[in-house]
Amino acid sequence: MNKHQWIMGIETSCDETAVAIIKNGREIAANVVASQIDSHKRFGGVVPEIASRHHVEQITIVLEEAMKQAGISYRDLDAIAVTEGPGLVGALLIGVNAAKAISFAHSIPLVGVHHIAGHIYANRFVAEMKFPLLSLVVSGGHTELVYMKEHGHFEVIGETRDDAAGEAYDKVARTLNLPYPGGPHIDRLAHQGEPKIELPRAWLEEDSYDFSFSGLKSAVINTVHNAEQRGETIAPEDLAASFQASVIDVLVTKTVKAAQVYDVKQVLLAGGVAANKGLRAALEEAFKKLPGIELIIPPLSLCTDNAAMIAAAGSVLFEKGKRADLALNASPGLDITIHN
Repeated sequence: MNKHQWIMGIETSCDETAVAIIKNGREIAANVVASQIDSHKRFGGVVPEIASRHHVEQITIVLEEAMKQAGISYRDLDAIAVTEGPGLVGALLIGVNAAKAISFAHSIPLVGVHHIAGHIYANRFVAEMKFPLLSLVVSGGHTELVYMKEHGHFEVIGETRDDAAGEAYDKVARTLNLPYPGGPHIDRLAHQGEPKIELPRAWLEEDSYDFSFSGLKSAVINTVHNAEQRGETIAPEDLAASFQASVIDVLVTKTVKAAQVYDVKQVLLAGGVAANKGLRAALEEAFKKLPGIELIIPPLSLCTDNAAMIAAAGSVLFEKGKRADLALNASPGLDITIHN
């Protein structure tokens, strides 16, 4: 029996080919990410066919680099955790098939992981999770409030009804002629401007923890078009600041309310938009006033897609006895609650 538990994570759900090795569920021995941003930039978004081809080209290189960095061999591995969904089906298939091939060749147990569960478990590298907890997941394709009463249990108490926050950021960035991905550019611009343009906030029903950003996105586009028709110019930094203020106001207010109603011990921030400086600062400010609730925010390197987070979630599922067989398939619309 190994003195340490070694888990390999493989993540290929979108446009990052990532492989990580973690020790004992919380220590990163290797975390290798091959990004494709430069290939997709000129198209203003991820092109699934191009993403899949890049994964095919990169997966073996990234696997070898991760094993080299960790300084272990396949016989040391206790399990392989791989993202089975959600994501782009062609992209997911590359990671799933690589994981199955290694699992079969070396007789290593296989664990399927939900991509969003991975984002939540990235926080475990910062602090041990205390239950019950609430996670605010904010990424390109997801905006959700997830309640957890124990490891591996996920209850979605609020989600976006239309655009995810990250998607709204990218669309607004395009309107302002900013490069893809738009989130970091809007965040940077927002810190240079003033939120003085009136933009809507979608609170929805009084007791709802759901989100909606399509109206806000449309309001930004209309503001720009109306100004152009009148021959006026709007300072892009003020528009970025106003847009970001609206998004953050709704995210933080609903998270604080849910944390209090569900009486949680911890609030975790997760997902690519968790790298947003404005959102991080606003959450820190809000939870300073609630000393009974611990706020955990992952480092920037663990906010965007990576495989260490998949290995972290996988190690918990592995300990709970969850196993996948060689029939494991990519599941682009996978529901996070199925792992409960």
